[in-house]
Amino acid sequence: MKKRSKKYVEASNKIDSNKLYTKEEATKMVKDTAITKFDSTVEVAIKLNIDAKKSDQQLRGSLVMPNGTGKSKKVLVIAKGALAEEAKNAGADYVGDKDMLDKIKNENWFDFDVVVSTPDMMPEVGKIGNILGPKGLMPNPKTGTVTLKVADVIKDLKSGMVTYKTDSFGNVHTIIGKASFDAKKLLENLDYVVKTINKAKPNAVKGTFIDKITISTTMGPGIKIDKNSFEL
Repeated sequence: MKKRSKKYVEASNKIDSNKLYTKEEATKMVKDTAITKFDSTVEVAIKLNIDAKKSDQQLRGSLVMPNGTGKSKKVLVIAKGALAEEAKNAGADYVGDKDMLDKIKNENWFDFDVVVSTPDMMPEVGKIGNILGPKGLMPNPKTGTVTLKVADVIKDLKSGMVTYKTDSFGNVHTIIGKASFDAKKLLENLDYVVKTINKAKPNAVKGTFIDKITISTTMGPGIKIDKNSFEL
């Protein structure tokens, strides 16, 4: 059995593991169970009633948090010409085309959090898909990161856009803020994520879609939420 830290045990003792908390209770409690010296990230894990092996039941997309995520993302844009200039003017941290892709490939360079590409550059980006893919950095039209509207996407990314996708167990994980956020802002972000995921229910899924919802801070204990506290 994994040995837990004293702080983790103390935080866990504040939670009734057999109780399903309302979303309001949970977003207040998650702040009280943060155990790191730094400003912990708050995450939500949503267990979906899907068959993750079937492609028509998998989810992938993006959303912009109402109150941001508390983290400023470094954005790399792969583009040429006028769209490259647009990306620079919009505040992208790095802009380039094949030179940036070569830097990633040859120098193992990853000083960025997300990659945005124009459609015409995707054949080149695809050549290092084996490098970007495993790190979750491959641009994808479904998440809005393959686009001609580079300025809009950069703005969204800088203001709190996150991407999500189901894992092999049918779970969706995403950031909803920081422990330093007030509970109201965390609640608004959480509510928006859950409702967005619920609206994305694939047609192939019948019956109950969202099975379980849990929130936690970095290295902190999970808090189970009563899904009935959301207006779904």
